[in-house]
Amino acid sequence: MTTPSFIKILASRRMLVALVMGFASGLPLLLTLYVLQAWMKEEGVDLTVIGLMALVGLPYTLKFLWAPVLDRYTIPLFGRRRGWLLIAQTALMLAIIGLSATNPAQSPWMVALAAFWVTFFSASQDIVIDAYRREDLADEELGLGSSLYINGYRTSMLLASGGGLIMADHIPFSMVYLIMAACLLPGILTTLLTPEPDTPKGTPQTLQEAIVQPFVEYFSRPEAIWVLAFILFYKIGDAMASTMTTPFYLDIAFSKTE
Repeated sequence: MTTPSFIKILASRRMLVALVMGFASGLPLLLTLYVLQAWMKEEGVDLTVIGLMALVGLPYTLKFLWAPVLDRYTIPLFGRRRGWLLIAQTALMLAIIGLSATNPAQSPWMVALAAFWVTFFSASQDIVIDAYRREDLADEELGLGSSLYINGYRTSMLLASGGGLIMADHIPFSMVYLIMAACLLPGILTTLLTPEPDTPKGTPQTLQEAIVQPFVEYFSRPEAIWVLAFILFYKIGDAMASTMTTPFYLDIAFSKTE
């Protein structure tokens, strides 16, 4: 591939959409982990409660349960992918705004409820973005498009975690969450402006086709159980440790900026 053609592909609408969608997908993740841990620790919430807050991330693990519904049904006006994406992104922004209005010291369980809705709509957004990216990009564009998606994802994670904690040293956490909610607007605007991808062949026409048949097909493969076990266990140590990392750093006198 020549340099001019590569630059043309890199600057195309599809690649820009992949980058912005990655940014929108990565932003909410650490708002319900490290940033929320720091907020609750600063408000004097018990460490046991902070540790239990890791459970609000379950929608990221269980999103396969409702992904077939988003694949099966089409939202009028905006299309099969853009319709669900617009709903998820709008609800996600409202959920983050709702989280900003909670008080961890007085009602930690209301914080947990608001954080759960953030992760639920964030996971739903991830479902549709993955499907949209696969249908929008040609096969030969998937590598570059996926790398741009990951770069957008990592950039927004840095903004939400490092940027959020640095801002929290100067402004209230509630204001930090409002700023982060506003950072989702480029994703919503992109969803409104980008076209709906062509419906691929094999689109499920019934819930049985959307839910039952994929499971039957997967578990008919050899060693399917061991693949699932690997996915479950290979990061379990990191996942368990990360639930208490931020309170530990704050306990040993690191500032949020540090």
